[in-house]
Amino acid sequence: MTMFTALLLLLLLLFSLVAAASAAAVFNLTTLPFDDGFSHLFGNDNLVRSGDGRGARLTLNRYSGSGFISSDLYHHGFFSASIRLPSDYTAGVVVAFYTSNGDVFEKTHDELDFEFLGNIRGRDWRIQTNVYGNGSTSRGREERYVLPFDPTAEAHQYSILWTADRIMFYIDDVPIREVVRSGAMGGDYPSKPMSVYATIWDGSTWATANGKYKVNYKYAPFAADLSDFVLRGCRVDPIQLVDSARRCADAQDELRASDIAVMTPRKRDAMRRFRKRYMTYSFCYDTKRYPVPFPDCDIVPSEQARFLDTGNSKFRHDLRRSRRQSRKPRPDGEISY
Repeated sequence: MTMFTALLLLLLLLFSLVAAASAAAVFNLTTLPFDDGFSHLFGNDNLVRSGDGRGARLTLNRYSGSGFISSDLYHHGFFSASIRLPSDYTAGVVVAFYTSNGDVFEKTHDELDFEFLGNIRGRDWRIQTNVYGNGSTSRGREERYVLPFDPTAEAHQYSILWTADRIMFYIDDVPIREVVRSGAMGGDYPSKPMSVYATIWDGSTWATANGKYKVNYKYAPFAADLSDFVLRGCRVDPIQLVDSARRCADAQDELRASDIAVMTPRKRDAMRRFRKRYMTYSFCYDTKRYPVPFPDCDIVPSEQARFLDTGNSKFRHDLRRSRRQSRKPRPDGEISY
């Protein structure tokens, strides 16, 4: 073996190790063991902690789904998990990683969601992000996407950044959505402390083709694996919420100044490329449901031309059949497929 060949092999090995690094490593954040940040929510034995204590498996069978919740509420923060989704026939199956305070504010709750919507065999999982503030579910700010990789083949990092003036959704180290707070949004911007959740459940009534395809329990159990948890934010006492904004001011300033909260030109270019290629629905272009655009919508005529008045893309997105292997967004933000 020549020196050049040996060096090339070493470089390839190093590249593979870097490419396999989670977003937690990319952002230089510390992950925590499951029991240090979360507790069981529902599903009895359908939640199983990993052997090393740093992850958990959520399963859905004909008797129950499962879920867990953070041990604390957070007044803003960065919340992240590495997730591998169930494979095979997954119509009607919903996996969610999200923040919410619905157990504290039943009618005026806030929520930020990654919802993973299963599908029939051979079709891609679809991913939806939601932004709800002050109970604004009837004014849902939903977007849906397909992915340039198979999310069932290996785990990928999904992250939610939430500050007083900006929300960002990340997949690995690529931002896919940004919501900048404006005065016109009013209470629609999430502002109250939230817990962090992960769940798997039966969404047969709506998740796949508006309920046309149901969960087929012949393929059960459906399992989602989660690990590499990041909970970075200001923990608050649910009994003393009034004091949380003032007490968390320093943590908020530190979060805003961090790399994960700064939208650089490089990140923005990567986000635009992702959205151009993989966004399949946008509430901003759903003029049937919302004749008047939301104040936080940045209407781009060239982008709008790709969508119907229902907000759905005019083009079919079915990527998995043409993909030979799972690939992650490249570290420089250049999405590959």
